[in-house]
Amino acid sequence: MTGAAAPRIGPLPVARWTEEERALLRGNLARADRYLSGAADAPPMPSVLGLFARHPRVGAPWLAFSGALLDDGALDARDRELLILRVGHRTNCRYQWTQHVGPARAAGLTREHLAAVAEGSGSPVWDERDRDLLRAADRLVDDHTVDEDTWKRLAARFDERQLLELLFVVGSYVCLAMVLNGVGLEPAAGSDPDADLFRGPAGGPAG
Repeated sequence: MTGAAAPRIGPLPVARWTEEERALLRGNLARADRYLSGAADAPPMPSVLGLFARHPRVGAPWLAFSGALLDDGALDARDRELLILRVGHRTNCRYQWTQHVGPARAAGLTREHLAAVAEGSGSPVWDERDRDLLRAADRLVDDHTVDEDTWKRLAARFDERQLLELLFVVGSYVCLAMVLNGVGLEPAAGSDPDADLFRGPAGGPAG
């Protein structure tokens, strides 16, 4: 997204959260619970959780679904994060990119890899496995399916659970990008040193 002056729907300030809203969101995604504890030393609330607090009966199931993909998924974390970053690039979702560059580094993607996400499968930094994942993400974004040749190569490497999860990861993060872009949610300034690698879909700087 190009970045609005202010979000169309901003995060609900923590001071206005009810205990019911906090309880609905808590326990659905392990990595989110440290923000939702309500403790005095809890880290600052990510904007996306504040957004979900506007509608926790939808936000809570979404967190549970995300938790299944992020904390208990069949895909390798590096594969999953590569797919998510490509979706963030293709959907021009700066918030999604910024939230996932840290997990992507932790999963083994280097800064060179992160910089090459915008180039897609044509970059020489990728091996054939990575190229097929990137091709699959692109085909799903563009055509809402995966071409037969790419699917056959993926099926030679991944089992049925992993293949289904690949489709769910790309589809769910496209959906999330639509929500984040639609409300105009932007990441906090300086939130990650590799956020500067974000590029718009055409390959140049977004905006």
